[in-house]
Amino acid sequence: MNILLTNDDGIDSQGLIELAEALRKQRNDRVIIVAPHTNRSAISHAVSIFHEPIKLKQRGEDLWSCSGTPADCVFTTAMGILPVKPDLVISGINHGPNLGTDILYSGTAAAARQAALFNMPGIALSLAGQKPFLWEPCIKFTVDHIDDFFKHWKKDCFVNVNIPNLPEGPHGITLTMPAHSSYKDTFTILDAPDGTQYCFVKASPLRIVPEEVNTDWEALDHNMCSVSCVYVYPVAAP
Repeated sequence: MNILLTNDDGIDSQGLIELAEALRKQRNDRVIIVAPHTNRSAISHAVSIFHEPIKLKQRGEDLWSCSGTPADCVFTTAMGILPVKPDLVISGINHGPNLGTDILYSGTAAAARQAALFNMPGIALSLAGQKPFLWEPCIKFTVDHIDDFFKHWKKDCFVNVNIPNLPEGPHGITLTMPAHSSYKDTFTILDAPDGTQYCFVKASPLRIVPEEVNTDWEALDHNMCSVSCVYVYPVAAP
């Protein structure tokens, strides 16, 4: 299988590098990395290629850095910069979760969404937890279950996967829907002597609608790997 691997944490991130190595060694896939040259977390589905040239730099065999966003990485690849067309686009593995409403902000999810917009299967992968990230069990579970994630892809959708940060790995896979998240972040403004205002945000723990069942958050609470098939197009309210 020809796999395009990208992310939003940047081309030097551990989750990206170790996943590429494992896919090549254990599955014999051809893995071509096109990833942002720097961290682009929480950039959502921004596309800069329409406003400025995207700079691509080859850093090794099947390894390219991109000056743009995660969506740009998929966009330029789909336009034919690679010698082969990807059979699958994988975005990640992200350092931290992409659950519920976070999907809207996530550059990781955006890359998988952009793949689906080009009618290519897209999977967004995240290691759902806090430091220290336990990469070995996460990588092993991912490689062992790539085909299981792949089979849940549908046209006009992408697959969002969150893997719990456990020494023994997830206790299984469950199909979920994204939870409704409530953000209660703290916002602070400081006035500088020159009149400039500096704005700071301190993230607070997310609040989840408790009545919801079968959500990605619920799956993680039960040490399960969450797999959500997410529609890519805006849907009008009834």
